[in-house]
Amino acid sequence: MVFDTALLSLVGTRRPHLLAIGEPYHGEPAFPRLRNRILETLVGHGFRSIAIESDRAAGLAVDDYVQGRRDEVDLSTGISHGWGAHPATRELVDWLREHNGKLSPAERVTFHGFDAPTEITGAPSPGPLLRELCEYLGVTTTDLDRLVGGEDRWTAAEIMYDASYSPGRSPEAAALRGLAEDLRSRLYADAPRLVGDTSPAAWNRARVLATTVIGLLTYHAAMAEPGTRSQRIERLLAARDAVMAQNLLDILAMERDRGPVLVSANNAHLQRHPSRWDTHWEGQHLSALWNGAGSIVSPLLGDRYLYVAGSLGASGPVGLGQPEVGTYEERLGPQTGIFAPPVGSDLRPRVTDLLGYSPLDAATIETCDAILHVGSEPGAADAARIAGRPAVTETRIEAGSEMPSHTWGDRFFFAGEDRMRPFATIVGHDVPGFDERSRLSGPGRYRLNIEIGRTEFRNLFGYGPEEFAAHRDGLDFARTDRLMPHPAYAVQGWASVVNPGPATADEVERLLERARVRAAGREHRRRR
Repeated sequence: MVFDTALLSLVGTRRPHLLAIGEPYHGEPAFPRLRNRILETLVGHGFRSIAIESDRAAGLAVDDYVQGRRDEVDLSTGISHGWGAHPATRELVDWLREHNGKLSPAERVTFHGFDAPTEITGAPSPGPLLRELCEYLGVTTTDLDRLVGGEDRWTAAEIMYDASYSPGRSPEAAALRGLAEDLRSRLYADAPRLVGDTSPAAWNRARVLATTVIGLLTYHAAMAEPGTRSQRIERLLAARDAVMAQNLLDILAMERDRGPVLVSANNAHLQRHPSRWDTHWEGQHLSALWNGAGSIVSPLLGDRYLYVAGSLGASGPVGLGQPEVGTYEERLGPQTGIFAPPVGSDLRPRVTDLLGYSPLDAATIETCDAILHVGSEPGAADAARIAGRPAVTETRIEAGSEMPSHTWGDRFFFAGEDRMRPFATIVGHDVPGFDERSRLSGPGRYRLNIEIGRTEFRNLFGYGPEEFAAHRDGLDFARTDRLMPHPAYAVQGWASVVNPGPATADEVERLLERARVRAAGREHRRRR
């Protein structure tokens, strides 16, 4: 990646045990894709594990898969909070599987989740975890089913709105917490026999299950505590991050002799200062202030904790426009990269109504070690989404080069070792006398071009590339956020979209991945 030098300089200077890289908005897929490419770089420099914002117990199945201990894995259950459905997650897991397959067990990269199996809106029943733990220990607990009761009593939607519906502080829940503690103690007391009868990996799985179910029951207890909605949300966020911090410290202890750990999550979970949440929900103003996992772990690890905050300058596909002048994001600039925190008493936080997006603030600037910034120039987020895909290389024509000035800033994306035929491009200028119909000379305008092939072209537009001339005059090529034939290269099977936005985001994602796979296959055949 273009910022590998800055990344390796930072890591080489600080030599962290935990490198935490945050993201400001879960809805921007550039960040998990950049995370994947960052991991690829770091494993060449001693990193041997990654921990992401996902349920730790569920993630054990994913690690079994990437270590080659199982032949398949269901990411919808192995990765929590819906992240398993994200293409970048599958790309990460597939890369780990392929990478580890070439290495000895000691050199393989371990996958960890470090989250709890909880959401603000609810949490699952502790029953399945307790039953699996009892089965491993060979314990018959006749009261377990009675204490757990119906699974739906733990997951009822009413719990979110009324603490009295939660069983979290019932006598049965207290008994379950006591049982879980007893099972964890027995796990350690009988460790020699259990490890001998099973394996260290099986024993560790049981240990993670015990820790997870104790944290889960603590979370249910917090859900049962009455208070205003803001008070309840604050307690739940604090309980979740306390579990995340405990998991990070445990993962670090497990991995310390193998190498540093790369951690990826929302900024709120990784920043050094307390986390704040303010929003309007169902007509109410809700706020919370709590210590995130980074705020807990950082003082315990000192300089061994390195925090790189995530920053998003602009992204048309998620509806985030250009940052205002004088904001931290604007000062960080148009380019994507890893930068030192901007300084200046005149800088201020950005104001936006994008739900779930956290702009940089003074506390983050003062306490982070660096910033991973997806730039604010037109097309920067799109470029990061493409360049973060597996084995993709980006070439950019720099301003002032010997190339024609109307090509300066244009980006070309290649699959594998191919440097002759891009599968996608991003351009920001009209080509006089040849390609002017998109009217790219206007401020902030750019165009994403994708080689989709003849068959997909016909499927999308209802006619083949060879028939494009008959339809060209009826098309408004300057219209934004609409997929249409490329104004100049449609006959070669190219499509384009000016200023991609929310309306075309999903289709663009599909077409880009299809184009990348086609290009990679073409390159593979060429090299045989």
